[in-house]
Amino acid sequence: MEDALPTRQRTFPGDPQELRTARNWTRATLNDHPQAEEAALIVTELGTNAVVHTASGDAAGAFHVTLTVSEATITIEVTDSGHAKSTPEIQLASLTATHGRGLGMVAALADSLTVKGDDSGRTVTAELHVRASLQEPTPCP
Repeated sequence: MEDALPTRQRTFPGDPQELRTARNWTRATLNDHPQAEEAALIVTELGTNAVVHTASGDAAGAFHVTLTVSEATITIEVTDSGHAKSTPEIQLASLTATHGRGLGMVAALADSLTVKGDDSGRTVTAELHVRASLQEPTPCP
């Protein structure tokens, strides 16, 4: 794999249509990384939670995405604008529920998932470890 990308950050308006922009930005930022699709899905799900459940979805709201790539890990952080009524948690949605599966999906994809912050804003961090089988072979000397 090439040298690690520096940390990239971008703030997106809290409009639900901006979730597609965030997903496409994640794919473009990670370029041809073997886990770009998983990272894009995680950004979409965490961004959706921010827009739907916090002040990020208000008229002047926004959510902030940070991507950090190292040789071994993609770290994805999504920070909301606060004022959530509850802390994000994995739910066991019923088969007929129309929502409530996003954070569970993120937890299934990610190698670790943490939530930090309070009512003034929370950051959900997901880490994807680059699997040895996904890494490019090291050239022989």
